[in-house]
Amino acid sequence: MAEKEIVLSGIRPTGNLHLGNYFGAVKNFIKMQHDTNAYFFIADYHSLTTHPTPGDLHGNVKQVLAEYLATGLDPELATIYVQSDLPETAELYLLLNMNAYIGELERTTSFKDKVRKQPENVNAGLLTYPVLMAADILIHKAKKVPVGKDQEQNLEMARKFAKRFNRIYNVEYFDEPIPYNFGEELVKVPGLDGSGKMGKSEGNGLYLIDDEKTIRKKVMKAKTDAGPTEPNSEKPQEIVNLFTLANIVSKPETVKFFNEAYSDCSIRYGDFKKQLAEDIVQFTMPIRERILSISADDAYLSKVVKMGAEKARESAVKTLKEVREIIGFRHF
Repeated sequence: MAEKEIVLSGIRPTGNLHLGNYFGAVKNFIKMQHDTNAYFFIADYHSLTTHPTPGDLHGNVKQVLAEYLATGLDPELATIYVQSDLPETAELYLLLNMNAYIGELERTTSFKDKVRKQPENVNAGLLTYPVLMAADILIHKAKKVPVGKDQEQNLEMARKFAKRFNRIYNVEYFDEPIPYNFGEELVKVPGLDGSGKMGKSEGNGLYLIDDEKTIRKKVMKAKTDAGPTEPNSEKPQEIVNLFTLANIVSKPETVKFFNEAYSDCSIRYGDFKKQLAEDIVQFTMPIRERILSISADDAYLSKVVKMGAEKARESAVKTLKEVREIIGFRHF
């Protein structure tokens, strides 16, 4: 049997998972761990570039770990580890920084965006973020990386650093990592504010950890219009959003019923939102219970991260040893 290709993805410990995360990246991560040699790391070093003094870094890491485990990441199938548990990454980051140039780092879109958004916190880690990302990838010699639009340029920088290392030291050591294609269109889950997709910064999310009361309150406050006045009217965006959510969590006959009610102008948005809230509750409550159960099981979480660190270090130690030898470090 052919060896599965190594695919790596980072998870930032900055907030709870919402339905958009679940139907987007998470469901594809679950598939990825079956199809590839998948590495998932919780990027606690990366989080310091924007939050250098986090209130509870360990708690954030613990929460995001519990949520991803509860939604289906399997430590027996994939390598799941905490970035800071892998000291080899930090050393490779240092070595790659020696051949990364200030000008090219200052020109990256992500750096310029962050400088604009947080002018009071333009730190060296922010500048060299693409180098750390490259170290995360190259330490395992990962072939592919799932990336969103905002990370495409940083992946291109990782390719550049891999190629530059090979050229400088006259070796063919690092492959150039390429984007991982999940093979299907990611589901775009809309927010409750009538515009755009669901997101943490937009404040329009339905979180997997939300309790029943919170979900119902959020859905009932979702933006709607005055209702259709002509049969078979086109739905405005805020109503399209609600039906998109219903298509994801409700039974087909439920969606059909309210679509017909909209078409003949008899729809009552209050009834529609009550049913939608109930369907979301039915979908999320089992996941919420798993999150709470795993979060409370410190022994299990400790076992997962220790096992992940051990598996991750197998490739990391080998890579760093070979990189040091290529550069010329030798023990006396």
